[in-house]
Amino acid sequence: MREPSVESQPAAVAQEKQPEWLYQWERFRDTDEFLFWDWVQPRTLADFEGKRVLDAGCGPGHHVRIVAPVAAEVVGLDLNAHELARGNLAHLPNVSVHEGDLARWTPDEPFDVVYSIGTIDHTDDPDASMAHLASLLRPGGLLIAWVWSREGNTFMAAVVEPLRRLLLRRRGRRTVERLARILTAMLYPVVHTVYRLPLRFLPYHDYFANFRRLTFDRNALNVFDKLNAPYTELISNERARAWFPEAEFEDVRVVPYKGISWCVSGRKR
Repeated sequence: MREPSVESQPAAVAQEKQPEWLYQWERFRDTDEFLFWDWVQPRTLADFEGKRVLDAGCGPGHHVRIVAPVAAEVVGLDLNAHELARGNLAHLPNVSVHEGDLARWTPDEPFDVVYSIGTIDHTDDPDASMAHLASLLRPGGLLIAWVWSREGNTFMAAVVEPLRRLLLRRRGRRTVERLARILTAMLYPVVHTVYRLPLRFLPYHDYFANFRRLTFDRNALNVFDKLNAPYTELISNERARAWFPEAEFEDVRVVPYKGISWCVSGRKR
């Protein structure tokens, strides 16, 4: 596999390493393929076939494994879990993994598809991160991201984030993991009773439909992710659309997902 040239790599990264992410991906796995296709909608497997693809913020490589069987080449990029991803993906001959900040890393060649799932909203500057990823595409290339939305996440913004910063920021990750598993267990009675009723006005009503489809460990990952993330910036619909200026992109899609996130994508002119 091609390695980026020394000249193409920045001397230092802007984003600091965050060991919270390595802990998360050493402890949890994401094996639910349907979620990936939900998050990149309306894009499908056909959009990756025979393409040179970048997974920006690949974590341990969960999503790389999904697209690698059909892509010509997949490059995984991560600042915190790149070594873990290398080990997990070593058996895939068309995959390489690199350490780097997705807002600054530059390859030797542009990509046909660049996607970033659940990462942009955790970067220091989501707008700059998306602009840089757009610069890595060849003309006609596809840019895809999934991010938490400002709309529909009042509880997360007003309650979860302030409490996380106040009470959990300095706690050990194992303590936070235990708390996440306890909270996950406490959700089960409510999600499987009240949230089965057609009361769509309840907060996170659609979101909890997925909760009932997933294993306990996968649900605990969702809870832990919200408590563990060093920083989360909720993205408005207007802001997500601004990532795809009309002069530079066509076929732009901003699709709401479960009332709490955006699946955004567009094709570079």
